[in-house]
Amino acid sequence: MKYIKFFLVGILFGIVMSKAEIISWYRIYEMFKFQSFHMYGIIGSAVVLGMLSMYFFRKKMVKTFEGNEIHVAPKKRGLYRNLLGGILFGLGWALAGACPGPMFVLVGKGVVSILVVIFGATLGAFFYGLFKDKIPH
Repeated sequence: MKYIKFFLVGILFGIVMSKAEIISWYRIYEMFKFQSFHMYGIIGSAVVLGMLSMYFFRKKMVKTFEGNEIHVAPKKRGLYRNLLGGILFGLGWALAGACPGPMFVLVGKGVVSILVVIFGATLGAFFYGLFKDKIPH
């Protein structure tokens, strides 16, 4: 029962993504062809929100729902791996027509074909977990 608020926030987030047309393949297509600012504005807003969240986490102004401090481990800097990861993510996004968040909203809207993409993403995460120690980071 203590997780119900997270479930409700997830439902609200899905409704907002649907109403904002973030799950629309056409909007994603427009973005990749540089024909519309719509998705760039949403992504930019998400980046700013992420930056603010990290600021509050690091200043210990936000705690977990259990009252514990949130510790953000520092990450190694690396241009090559960030570029490669971004390119792979972008290619997957362009080919699938959806990034990870909207994939589940699409399932909720009845787009059954996205289950193939979710299966592929899950399989990719599984194999990454298997081989993570053997690949460079």
